[in-house]
Amino acid sequence: METMTAKLEEWGTEMALARLPRWSELPDLELYMDQVINLVDVYLTPFIKPEKHNLLTKSMVNNYVKLGMIPAPKKKRYTKTHVAFLIAITTLKQVLTINEIKEGILFQGKVDGIQQAYDLFCQETESAVGRIASLAQGKTLAETDVVIPVRYLAVRSATLSFANKLLAEKAIQLEIDYLQEA
Repeated sequence: METMTAKLEEWGTEMALARLPRWSELPDLELYMDQVINLVDVYLTPFIKPEKHNLLTKSMVNNYVKLGMIPAPKKKRYTKTHVAFLIAITTLKQVLTINEIKEGILFQGKVDGIQQAYDLFCQETESAVGRIASLAQGKTLAETDVVIPVRYLAVRSATLSFANKLLAEKAIQLEIDYLQEA
């Protein structure tokens, strides 16, 4: 059992360091589909382990374009806007339906603009993951009485759900590993 605790603490330490690139850090270059998929994988692998499943495929990207979730590429080239949308969609689809994600992205984009909405998403994701990292490390969480505007409630709730899912999956995997070793 001590090993499980140590492994969970180690994972929590790794998760506490994980971060998403902000809008200003995304590449300004136009990219081909394979490059975009690889880039999204690199950015999200600290959060979502790709050995579970493909994080993003060409079919997924094409479907997101057809559904109007991301703009169509120009001359088969993708921009930082596409990368930002795909990072958010790939993360959020872990806990929300495609329709919910589409509505949320459209809403947040209209309220704050794409750049600010994306940076808010990154900040909220890191904050939520930081909370579960602290739990995994055996730390207690300080309760906050900070009231957030209703327009940010969806992104806060979705990112907390995503982070809690990561912690639940890790705890279950550690329990399975423990039982197999016993």
